[in-house]
Amino acid sequence: MVDVLVCQQGDLKDGDVRIVAKGELEVGIYRHAGKYFAYQNRCFHQGGPVCEGVIIPKVEDVLAPDRTLLGQRFNEDEMHIVCPWHGYEYKLETGECAADKKLKLRRYEVIERDGGVYVAL
Repeated sequence: MVDVLVCQQGDLKDGDVRIVAKGELEVGIYRHAGKYFAYQNRCFHQGGPVCEGVIIPKVEDVLAPDRTLLGQRFNEDEMHIVCPWHGYEYKLETGECAADKKLKLRRYEVIERDGGVYVAL
């Protein structure tokens, strides 16, 4: 494994993403709620650049007691990465595909040391 410098601590603000490359491998490093998450920049669907997509809160249906749809709302407690090619969504904190938990983005360790933020590739 090789630790690749992503940025200096404090350079990435909450909601930011930075993509780093090592050879053919691209990894997206996210900062959310003061924590870092790193995933391979490759969607399970058709290999799209998932880490170049937007981050949005989970969309939930709002149902009436009789189970009819009243509308939808955002759930800010669960953020999703949305692939820009075809809209596949992955949970930011786990890398799990929102529609199929068996699919999971490859995760990488993020290390903070000596004022820098590194990803272990």
